[in-house]
Amino acid sequence: MNLAAVAFQIGLMFLVAVQMRTGAIGTGRLARILLHVEHVLLGLATVSSLLWALTPSLYGTPVFGILDVFWPLSMLGMAAIGVRIAIHGRWTGAARFWPMVAESWAPVTVPTAFLLPAFAQYVGAARGGWRT
Repeated sequence: MNLAAVAFQIGLMFLVAVQMRTGAIGTGRLARILLHVEHVLLGLATVSSLLWALTPSLYGTPVFGILDVFWPLSMLGMAAIGVRIAIHGRWTGAARFWPMVAESWAPVTVPTAFLLPAFAQYVGAARGGWRT
C-alpha cells in the first residue's frame, strides 16, 4: 500500500509540473514559488512513504515523525492549488474545477480526524473514492 502512495505522489509531482508549464495558477513569481514549494512537500512526503514501505522499523522514530507530517501538508498544498486553478480560470471545463474537488481530501479528512476520530477512517476512505 505504501508503494501505491509513492506512485500516487510521483503522479502528483508530474501534475504539478504540468500546472507550472501551463500556468494553471498564474505565471507570476508567487505562483511559481507555490508550485516549487509543493514539489518539495511532495518530495518529502514521498520519502516518508518510501521509508514506511521499505524500513518499517523506523516508524515511531523522530525522523519518521517529522517526515510523516509532509503527507498532509502536501495535500493541503494541492488543495490550495486546486482552489487557485478554479479562481484563475486558465484551465476550462471540468479541468478548472476537478482539481479543487479531487484535492479536498485533506481539508475534509484531517479536521475529521481531530474532531471525530472514530469516524476519520470512514471519511478518509469515502473521500479517497471520490478522487478516482
